[in-house]
Amino acid sequence: MFDTKIALVLRDDLAPWQELNVTAFLMSGIVAQSPAIIGEAYRDAAGHVYNPMSIQPVVVLSAEQETLRTIHRRSVEREVTTSAYIEEMFATGHDAANRTVFAEFAPDDARLVGIALRAEKKIVDKITRGAKMHR
Repeated sequence: MFDTKIALVLRDDLAPWQELNVTAFLMSGIVAQSPAIIGEAYRDAAGHVYNPMSIQPVVVLSAEQETLRTIHRRSVEREVTTSAYIEEMFATGHDAANRTVFAEFAPDDARLVGIALRAEKKIVDKITRGAKMHR
């Protein structure tokens, strides 16, 4: 049904609150990159209006640190724009601080805890090879 695929890959040793936090942040980046994936508002039988959501399913995967680094490297090599979240961002309190701490690391030394991408299905599958379905 879709030519593209959205995949989020989380590091497999995160606490539950961290998994949820990172998932929300990563997906917001995907939406910012591709606003057309947001559908129409939802309405219930009583006529209440709810926020529109993604029209496309999202696959959530997990991987250990080295596999996550490999996935990151593959996305950079293929020039696929991603959302990325590093461990140091858990200690910041706002967007500017997140960007400041993020800029201190290169792909080789970043302690990546999550990455999200949306691209052609085959490309996403190749990039995320080695990750497993999230538990």
